[in-house]
Parts: sequence; C-alpha cells; structure tokens
Amino acid sequence: MEEKNMDKILEKAEVLIEALPYIQRFNRKIIVVKYGGSAMVDETLKKQVIQDVTLLKLVGFKPIIVHGGGKEISRWVGKVGMEPVFVNGLRKTDADTMEIAEMVLNKVNKSLVKLVEELGVNAIGISGKDGGLLKVKKKLSNGEDIGFVGEITEVNPKIIYDLLEKDFLPIICPIGMDDEYNTYNINADDAACAIARAVEAEKLAFLTDIEGVYKNPEDKNSLISELTVSEAKELITDGFIGGGMLPKLNNCIDAIENGVSRVHILDGRIAHCLLLEIFTNKGIGTAILDDKEAKFFNE
Repeated sequence: MEEKNMDKILEKAEVLIEALPYIQRFNRKIIVVKYGGSAMVDETLKKQVIQDVTLLKLVGFKPIIVHGGGKEISRWVGKVGMEPVFVNGLRKTDADTMEIAEMVLNKVNKSLVKLVEELGVNAIGISGKDGGLLKVKKKLSNGEDIGFVGEITEVNPKIIYDLLEKDFLPIICPIGMDDEYNTYNINADDAACAIARAVEAEKLAFLTDIEGVYKNPEDKNSLISELTVSEAKELITDGFIGGGMLPKLNNCIDAIENGVSRVHILDGRIAHCLLLEIFTNKGIGTAILDDKEAKFFNE
C-alpha cells in the first residue's frame, strides 16, 4: 500500500481515537440541538446537520432537535401578500400570521422527520402544544403588545422522556399554548434553552450564522474556544457583546446556571460542525461552561 494512502488511513484512526473519550463521557446523555439559520435553508447543509444528529444518536447520545423557521415563515407571509413586521427583533404576530407560522413550522418539522427517517432512525415531530410541553404567557416587547408571541412559563418534559425511552429522536417546533389554550409562536432559542433546562441536558448546541464568541468582533483570529460563565458575563459588562449575540449569550448563561453542563455556539454553515465541536479537543465554535468545570482545551 502506498505510504500516502496509509497516512490517510492512520489519520482516520486518529480521528476516531480522539473521539473516544467524548463518546464514553456522553454515552446516554441528553443533547439539545437548536437548529436554525442558513443550515435550515441550504439543502446540503440541512442533510449534513441531520447526519450529525443521527450519528450522535447511533453512538449513544440522546439528541433532541428544537428548530426555528423564521426565514421560511417570512417567505410564506410574503407569498400571501402580507408584510413581515418586527418589533425589537421579535416578529409581530397577529392571528393570520400565527396561522401561517404554525403551518410553516409543522411543514419544516415533518421535513426534518423525513430526513432522519431516511437515515434509518425513528423520529417523531411534535410542537410545544403536544402533551402540554410548552406553557406560555403573552410576551411584551418593551411594554408593547406584539400579538401571539409567547414567553415560556412552564415546561412539562414528560412527552420528551417517553419518546427518548422508546428510542425515538424528538424534533420539536416552538409553538405553545397559554392557560386559555390560545396558540403562540415562541423564539426558538428560548424554547431550546427552556427544554434543555427541563430535561437537565448535558449539552445544548446552537447552530447559528456566526462562528462563535469573539474577544474582539473586529478580529477574526480572536475566536474564544472555551468560555466560563463569569468570563462571558465580563465580556457582556465590558461591552464586547452586541447585536444578536447578546440574547444568545444570555440564554447560554441562563442554561448553565440552571443545570446544563455545556452550551456550544456553532457556525451551522460549516459542514459537520456538530461532530467537529463535540468530538475534537479544540472544537470549532465556542463552548460555554460553569466556572467549576475544567476546560477541555487550554489555549
């Protein structure tokens, strides 16, 4: 056998050996994957994400997918001649928009179920309405009523535990009900965070359109591989975190402080980003962890 070919084979073996301690550590542990951004729109990326999650399941993890569908909702709102309206980054959701959002999210949900099933793994798609999973109240934006946008008040994870126990991969769309059984759209990041807390997930991974957290957003070489909660709070206080990253990082901190072991912010535009982050020493995004936890990778 040529030396070059042998080197390639040995490289593959090294990759598998590097993954082994992570497979051992996270065997039978729950990981919540918040799936959104470009990785939901690009068909090739979509397949790669689903392959990653399916592989996680087959090597012993218990993955749960929580997905958004904002871009697709906006597309369908436009198709029916309505204009999407946003207030402080939140979609203003009247009764007609809510009806469209629910239809679109359920359509996205079943398309993800199909992709998982094609890879030979049993998946079940549900919304936060099913089994009373997500209970909400009306969310206001700086005191302004923005319609049927929900803030989660309670998570009943029984349906998730039942599905995991029966070896299904749950795929959840972020729709919930209030005490009067009205339907509300929920921010998918918030839903993923609340679900991860409720099931005491070992990991929560956000697939986004950004590479991770930077010490200096202007300097692409300043990506932080691992960040403790107190370091993350310091970055926020010092004004280094702004825009869409601020609520995301606050969600990460909230999840860690409520029992989730590690939260990962990943660039969903990178092929197989989940596997690269979870099964390699350095990873490719930013991992946020509790102050008491030891870092895997010391720069």
